[in-house]
Amino acid sequence: MRTYGQLFRAPEFTPLFATSAVHSMASTVSGLALGTLVYAATGSPFLAALAMFGSSFAQVIGATALMSAADRLPPRAALTALAAAFATGTAVMAVPGLPVWAVFAVLFGLGLVASLGGGVRYGLLNEILPQRGYLLGRSVLNMSVGITQICGFAAGGLLLNALSPRGTLLVAAGLDLAAALIACLGLARRPARAVGRPSVTATWRNNVRLWASPPRRYVYLALWVPNGLIVGCEALFVPYAPGHAGLLFALAAGGMLAGDVLVGRFVPGRWRERLAAPLRLLLAAPYLIFMVDPPLPVAAAAITLASAGYAASLLLQERLVALTPADVRGQALGLHSSGMMTMQGIGAALGGALAQATSPAWSMTAMAAASVLVTVSLAPGLRPRAGEAVLR
Repeated sequence: MRTYGQLFRAPEFTPLFATSAVHSMASTVSGLALGTLVYAATGSPFLAALAMFGSSFAQVIGATALMSAADRLPPRAALTALAAAFATGTAVMAVPGLPVWAVFAVLFGLGLVASLGGGVRYGLLNEILPQRGYLLGRSVLNMSVGITQICGFAAGGLLLNALSPRGTLLVAAGLDLAAALIACLGLARRPARAVGRPSVTATWRNNVRLWASPPRRYVYLALWVPNGLIVGCEALFVPYAPGHAGLLFALAAGGMLAGDVLVGRFVPGRWRERLAAPLRLLLAAPYLIFMVDPPLPVAAAAITLASAGYAASLLLQERLVALTPADVRGQALGLHSSGMMTMQGIGAALGGALAQATSPAWSMTAMAAASVLVTVSLAPGLRPRAGEAVLR
């Protein structure tokens, strides 16, 4: 499976794509609205960053306690319920007069709900597509995130001017409700991928099994830590350029989209291994320019270029699937997604705290330098081993 036409002709891929895209649009619009709302109320870069990415902290709890449900729940029912929960939570955060602490409490709850989303969604993708089609399918889902983020940040900026942060949150809630309807009506009823009831014990047992393999462990760390540190840079776009944050977010999404298109569709298999390490470094290196507090056009160009490096995660996910037995691939992909989101929350908190003590530009430089160091230190463990196969 090498073409987009073949991909969209695969049964159920189109409604899965639409569900993911609409939910991503809702998350983008609500994130910008929440960051703006909290920054206006508190004047704190730290709290603004947490408002946009702090719900990710709750995903570590989901990853350690709930993730076995990703393979033990029927996918259609799970995706419908998750989108409906996001619609409800986002509408609650739009209630006038809701205190900031209550906003963060709802965000924490939504983070717990979101911890299952990646495992269910990408586990279903692995069922819908043949193994050789997974990279293309995953790249298209990533592309949908890039496109919807570009549109979402642009639309979010317009909505903030036309309505208000709370009115924008209500629009986002409506989008999540639409995602729930698409999942319910468009996906076929499928049984759960694994037998047994979801439990904390099953989650821990499979997490230990996944983490016990050194090759998988290095892949997880490479997926989580460097990306999370760079999201710490992105979390500072609002305090760095309050009047142009939406533009910077849209350019970052555009760079990510370009990288996903090139790697997922046009780069032949023999080149992927050679490009993996340069792409991982590309994600962070351009942000080092913030050391000199560049003018907005230079900063925008650096952000766009760096974001193309997110395509490295496609190659790492493809390797993770190849290294993981079929009966726990949903949980393996969910663990990747939740760990990534958790590290994004940690990166946003670190970046916001450092910006509070120094400046957004210096904080972004420090986070990028740390990402480069982590990427270089993980490189030896990511080299493919001779005869590497699925590790059980």
